[in-house]
Amino acid sequence: MQILKPLEVAVAWIMVSFHAGLTKIGMPAGSGWTWTFAIVGLVIVIRIVLIPLFVRQIRSSRGMQLIQPELKKIQQKYKGKTDQESRQAMMREQMALYKTSGTNPFSSCLPILLQAPVFFALFQVLRGIGHKSFSVWPFTESLRLQASNAKIFGSPLSESFMGTHATATKILTVVLIVLMSATVFTTQRQLMTKNMPASAMDNPLAQQQKILLYVMPLIFAFSGVNFPIGVLIYWLTTNLWTMGQQFYVIRRMPAPGSKAEERLLERRKAKEALEHRAWTEGGGAGDDEADEAPQATGGQRQQPKRQPRSKRGPQQRPGAGRQQHPRPRPQTAGEGGKRPEAG
Repeated sequence: MQILKPLEVAVAWIMVSFHAGLTKIGMPAGSGWTWTFAIVGLVIVIRIVLIPLFVRQIRSSRGMQLIQPELKKIQQKYKGKTDQESRQAMMREQMALYKTSGTNPFSSCLPILLQAPVFFALFQVLRGIGHKSFSVWPFTESLRLQASNAKIFGSPLSESFMGTHATATKILTVVLIVLMSATVFTTQRQLMTKNMPASAMDNPLAQQQKILLYVMPLIFAFSGVNFPIGVLIYWLTTNLWTMGQQFYVIRRMPAPGSKAEERLLERRKAKEALEHRAWTEGGGAGDDEADEAPQATGGQRQQPKRQPRSKRGPQQRPGAGRQQHPRPRPQTAGEGGKRPEAG
């Protein structure tokens, strides 16, 4: 499709750039693992670009869960009223609620919708590299041949389950499809069990998510048989990224009233208690050492050390402060009024 041509060029350029970088660090140019890591690099670039939208998706999904009781009240208010005026009034109140709560029911679909064109562009590139007529810059003929002949576990990256009779390729595609479905199930279940408050579990949105929990893996299982191995690797990698990113966001920004928020508060309390204990033990260490110091010398008082004479002050010298009495001198001739008689 010509509408996807710019995206095909962008996808091809990112893959070729990563492939060139990997070959410079010593990986074989024609290896399937080199091209596999180039696809992983493509996933990393795309997901980094979509991080702001992903955070917005998590917040919007959390907001939609929290306003479900209010939405239910609005629906109960106009229940049984089928006239156009009542329906318009209900829509106005719902939109006002979305505006005041800062939520949007379509925000949760943005990352998937924006990834879909990239996904189909990659599908076109990987399917096209097996044909001589394939022409997308910056893929040269030599690069096209390398990519079309690149194999992992004995299976070409451009082959699919339905497009081959090789047993190894069919086994590899089945394994990738199972892993891909398992990551989707785990991600959706993590969102429902950890980041949904109990009050939000009994509402239409929660019921829809429960249905998607089991329907999405089936969709991937039935559609994955037509995808090339390279596309399956892309989708598995992006699912793993989503699962890890969602785990981090739920751990840091849980929904109010959810199990994740309870665990966050428990971790904060444990951290504060540990810091308080460390501070208390650190502050009392000096006093404990001072109390134990006399016992270390067997209960005897240590005598002060005698300082050298040159370092003593006026009050530290011997005899300082005592009254000095003159020492009696021996009498000589002429003293005492008498002269000694000559012998």
